[in-house]
Amino acid sequence: MTDTSVPVDMLTRHIFLSRDDHREFAIKKFKPDREGDTHHYVGISQSACREIALCRELKHENVVSLEEVLLEDKAIFMVFEYAEHDFLQIIHYHLHTERKPIMEVVVKSILWQLINGVAYLHSNWVLHRDLKPANVLLTSDGIVKTGDLGLARLFNKPLQPLFNGDKVVVTIWYRAPELLFGSRHYTKAIDMWAVGCIFGELLALKPIFKGEEAKMDGKKNVPFQRSQLTKIFEIMGTPTKERWPTIDQLPDYPHLSSFPQCPNNLKQVYQMMLSPKSEAGFNLLSALLEYDPAKRITAEKALNHPYFQEDPKPVMNVLAQHGVEYPLRRITQEDNDIKASKQVQPNKDDHSSRMTKKPRNA
Repeated sequence: MTDTSVPVDMLTRHIFLSRDDHREFAIKKFKPDREGDTHHYVGISQSACREIALCRELKHENVVSLEEVLLEDKAIFMVFEYAEHDFLQIIHYHLHTERKPIMEVVVKSILWQLINGVAYLHSNWVLHRDLKPANVLLTSDGIVKTGDLGLARLFNKPLQPLFNGDKVVVTIWYRAPELLFGSRHYTKAIDMWAVGCIFGELLALKPIFKGEEAKMDGKKNVPFQRSQLTKIFEIMGTPTKERWPTIDQLPDYPHLSSFPQCPNNLKQVYQMMLSPKSEAGFNLLSALLEYDPAKRITAEKALNHPYFQEDPKPVMNVLAQHGVEYPLRRITQEDNDIKASKQVQPNKDDHSSRMTKKPRNA
């Protein structure tokens, strides 16, 4: 078996691809926490423990499956099933092939599967908190696998507000307005706003709310994200008490008066998107991008939205059924972080093939 690495944008985690005669696996590496210049190791990161604990309990066709967890040289390796594509790669592929729209049946099928996976997470009291195209995987057959649960948290009985543990969640372009206004308490509606942003991006082939993120200062104070809110207001209109009755209860609500009044331009923006569109599609996009989180459509309701009842209806293995092929994600030959040869035995109740890790000399 050979090992090749798949590059990802992480500071402490790396993804590698391991291949045997029957299956391929993605290996996510967590480097151990350490203090000072002497590299004194202080244990396993809290983020890694949380992700492992969640992924070991979750099992759904539209959520990436954790196959095994390994400990080697004070580092943790999470072995996942491998998917050949992700939404971001597919969006970029269409954008750079003469801006060719994604087929309507593909958009509808992968969106439905994304929502199906999110509905499963929410039904099990899990918030993903970082949904974006790069974190939604797709197999060569067209099966969606929602991945990267590094920021995911249980929300059924929090001992304290989730804000206390993670003051910044969700990548900025996909961050819900209640988070941008500093909400200390939030719900699964933040994931549904991100789904709406992904839906719009699949149609437009570009992020629909592309603001500039204000970074945290040295004291870790959370800055007000004026640029991102401006991009949202320019399309969705400036929020009002009529549209969002509880907006005045949010910590950063006083900033709202400093913004100009903008009309709701979502319908016009939707009509300019590249992929085929319908009135039902616009209604679903509007329901996902509802300002008031209490009114925002849930994943369960979204699965039965009229948009998915129209032809072409969504299918699970859409790429295989419609003969659609995409280039594989780029693989590089840098695998120096995986050192020792190792046999990985599957769980006793798992009939998957044995995986062997073989290092390559640097």
